[in-house]
Amino acid sequence: MAVAWGKPEERYLTGHDVPRVDGAIKVTGKAKYAYDINLPGMLHGRILRSPHPHATVKSVNLTKAKAHPGVKAAILLPTDQGRQTVRFAGEEIAAVAAVSPDIAEEALKLIEVEYGKLPHVVDEDEAQKPEAPKIHQDGNAQPRKGDPQLRGEPDKVFADPGTVWTEGIYRTQVQTHTSLETHGCVAKWDGDNLTVWASTQGVFSVRDDMAKFFNIPPSNVHVITEVMGGGFGSKFGAGVEGTAAARLAKESGAPVKLMLSRHEEHLAVGNRPSSIQRIKIGATKDGALVAFQSKVYGTGGIGGGAGVPLPYVYERFPHSKTEHTEVRINAGSSRAMRAPGHPQAAFGMCSALDELADKLGMDLLELCRKNESTQNEIRLKQYEIGAQRIGWDRRNKTPGAGPGPKKRGIGLGFGKWGGGGGKGTSAEVVIHPDGTVESKCGVQDIGTGIRTIVGMIAAEELGLQMKDVKALVGDTVLPPGTGSGGSRTSPSAAPAVKLAAVSAKQKLFEKLAPVLGVTPDQLIAKDGKISIAGDPSKALDWKTACAQIGSMPISGQSEWAEGLSGGGVAGVQFAEVEVDVETGAIRVLRVVAVQDCGLVLNHLTAVSQMNGGIIQGISWALLEDRIMDRPTGLMVNPNMEDYKISGTFEMPEFDVVLMDMPERGVIGIGEPAVIPTAGAVANAIFNATGVRLREMPITPDKVLTALAQKQR
Repeated sequence: MAVAWGKPEERYLTGHDVPRVDGAIKVTGKAKYAYDINLPGMLHGRILRSPHPHATVKSVNLTKAKAHPGVKAAILLPTDQGRQTVRFAGEEIAAVAAVSPDIAEEALKLIEVEYGKLPHVVDEDEAQKPEAPKIHQDGNAQPRKGDPQLRGEPDKVFADPGTVWTEGIYRTQVQTHTSLETHGCVAKWDGDNLTVWASTQGVFSVRDDMAKFFNIPPSNVHVITEVMGGGFGSKFGAGVEGTAAARLAKESGAPVKLMLSRHEEHLAVGNRPSSIQRIKIGATKDGALVAFQSKVYGTGGIGGGAGVPLPYVYERFPHSKTEHTEVRINAGSSRAMRAPGHPQAAFGMCSALDELADKLGMDLLELCRKNESTQNEIRLKQYEIGAQRIGWDRRNKTPGAGPGPKKRGIGLGFGKWGGGGGKGTSAEVVIHPDGTVESKCGVQDIGTGIRTIVGMIAAEELGLQMKDVKALVGDTVLPPGTGSGGSRTSPSAAPAVKLAAVSAKQKLFEKLAPVLGVTPDQLIAKDGKISIAGDPSKALDWKTACAQIGSMPISGQSEWAEGLSGGGVAGVQFAEVEVDVETGAIRVLRVVAVQDCGLVLNHLTAVSQMNGGIIQGISWALLEDRIMDRPTGLMVNPNMEDYKISGTFEMPEFDVVLMDMPERGVIGIGEPAVIPTAGAVANAIFNATGVRLREMPITPDKVLTALAQKQR
């Protein structure tokens, strides 16, 4: 049976503004985050971390910590071998569980560790020098496999007098995830059965990690995430902190809560890698892009993940050469962070194209339109909508030409993403004889509103309202759900729920058809009733209809299937900024974001995701910066006072336009929302001031320095 989302005029929940079903419990403080779980006899876990960026651990003595009367367990991390090498300040050494947080902190001070300090390096440029301390046996700088990648003859084209080109180095900084809810969990054993209340983007991945770590069946592990407060790609597995909590709980025979501190959060649980992008880009004098070169390196700390997909969006250069190098330093490893690699690529490419447009005497919008594929009508339409809404014709024809010390400018950024659904997500819709309905999917709600979507899809298919359906998510006792990453959550869960609801409805119709004297295909569910198509006078209200099904509930199950979700989206953002050229202060006044995402399931939460991505993009462009001290190898701002993120005063006016395309199915927009922002802001700053800032974060001191250099 073919299933579609239905005509827009017939959809009364999907595609509309539907308040979050968990909104009330969140704003009133009733929601149970992992940090809010308190069990009888619960202990508090803490982790001892290396104070050195690079050292051998010669010995660890837990005797004094274990002797403390308030300490119930103490373990070595990450193994019990007792001899290891730490490669960044903050790497895990040992953990304790005690009757109070304060006693746990005291116990950490009683652990005796003998270190052998080793040379360190925390700068990606210094790490590539021959004399730099080695982080890995294979060297600190590793070229991307298959590099350099060559097409055509870029050197020859750049040398052609008919080619207009620019070259620049664009630097993006390391950004930590800075989730407002830190990593961690509460772990409780009952024999060989483990229950974990986790702050996670993947309840099933945590389950599987725990099962593998303790060599027990996955069915013995129960993971619960009622709500969680941010992850952005850093909270998929159990993590060292998760397995440590479970180990401490097993050793002590009591539940253990282990939630990381803000300090630990900055050091040890992931970051967005840096990038240093040398980009050379050329076009014919009429603006047709012909040649591209890039040489990029960046660091994900002791791990990888610093890839940047260049050239970006505008990729069809007949002549190009790209090289990319991963650089290792003594800092915490990167983890996937909202659209890995794409914001960096967008900043570099948007900036480089804007510089090229300026040299050609064109504006960036004109250059982008000229080089946009004629097949990509979506992005061309987005440029048209965004330019009209921002008032593109108001921008300075000569950058920096505005009157007064507070100068305004407008800039453009662009992005792309996949965002498609896939296998691994199931759902169940249960209709009870008393008329209650449950819509179940194990996928977790990470704050984007999937619980609401799981309920609304079932409600609409059954002709009910939101209050009539209980949505159950974030629990491994439910049908399996995908991890919330890659903008895959809604595209994976929505089709599964839709198909499960269709199945449950069909089974209900088969029960009711004899009662109403018709065949099942003659029945419809609408307005809280089951009626005969074309004859609404013959109808049963929902509760009366459900009473006919007998003592056993009706259940419809399904998995994700192709046809109800899609993939591949484009997005553009236009930013208007105000720059005080006397102080260097920057204010983002307005952002117009035009995004396609297939079928808009819940307009209210979709716009909220876009707003959140814009905020995060502004924060990365102007404020956030992990600062490493080279002599000591330590991060000097691992807190919320010195590591700046956007707050109320940084909020712009949001103008979000979602291109609703039901025929494409559901496509995620969690990642696309953050990609174009920094490029749009940087280009707007150039338009306002006439000086190009190629290094993020773009701070007042950099603005003033650039202005002073221009005057000289």
